[in-house]
Amino acid sequence: MIIAEVGLNHNGELALARRSIEAAAKAGCDAVKFQSFQTEDFIRNRAQTLTYKSQGKKVTESFFELCKRNEFKREWISELKNLSDELGTTFLSTPTSEAGIEDLKNAGCKYVKNGSDYLPHLPLLRAMADSGMHVIVSTGMADDDDIKAALGALAPALPDRVTLLHCTSNYPTAPEDINLRRMTALADRYNLPTGFSDHTEGCRAAVQAVSLGAVVIEKHFTLNRDLPGPDHWFSSNPEEMSELVREVRIAETSLGHSDIRPADGEMAVRDEFRIGLVAVRDLAAGSVLQKDMVAFRKPAKGLLPRNLPDYLGRRLAKAVKKEHPFSAEDFME
Repeated sequence: MIIAEVGLNHNGELALARRSIEAAAKAGCDAVKFQSFQTEDFIRNRAQTLTYKSQGKKVTESFFELCKRNEFKREWISELKNLSDELGTTFLSTPTSEAGIEDLKNAGCKYVKNGSDYLPHLPLLRAMADSGMHVIVSTGMADDDDIKAALGALAPALPDRVTLLHCTSNYPTAPEDINLRRMTALADRYNLPTGFSDHTEGCRAAVQAVSLGAVVIEKHFTLNRDLPGPDHWFSSNPEEMSELVREVRIAETSLGHSDIRPADGEMAVRDEFRIGLVAVRDLAAGSVLQKDMVAFRKPAKGLLPRNLPDYLGRRLAKAVKKEHPFSAEDFME
């Protein structure tokens, strides 16, 4: 499941939110996620500031005003959910209140996501578990105790309706902080499906995560990195998201199966490329096979070198010509 995380990159505009869904669907994403927060749920102090990068410049402004300007409107949910359905993508969001969870549930959403910052908010996690929706949980900044407490709150949804996402809450994340082995540790320790909330630049880490077993990839998404706002500059644009989708699908295909057998493509050329047992000279019927009568040649049309010990000392049931590939039928019972 590849999720395009629009987050607040809709800039508070319904039209931009719609275009983001359309672009994410065109890029091949399975889902589009927003952040349906209410600013007052997590900040009231209008004097608190945030400094961020936007349009190549550093911007410092009221954190409250920034969030308020970019709020996702409740009345958008049904329209954007319907648009996503029409385009064959899954609509989901990260709410910050029980009312926000109910909004998503009432709209028929099948998934809800909890952000890393809200992981310690156990009452909200309990409400998500009780909603009946599948809960995707980011674990950025969390230690083992944080995750155990969160899973305790999510108990009603375990194990079938919870997916854990490994996440590093740095934007963008430096290679030395990605720690993809943490993702596999989460899967092993908690026996739950796991994925990767990718805050790196490019698609390399996402492809690596898939190779390590990720079942979900989440990536920040924008229509244009030059749009004003705190998250656009490090988000993937439509072209980059299309590349990520292509590379992830190739990685999935490359993983193939775990059966210890030749690949289907190998089966078509296996005999041609491998060596078999052939006669080094003409041999009469009744000849007792000795090592000096045998050579190893391509293609392998009959017995293989590993079969030779089983046939040494056995008599030929018929005469064979030089370079004849030996088969079981050439020998007497």
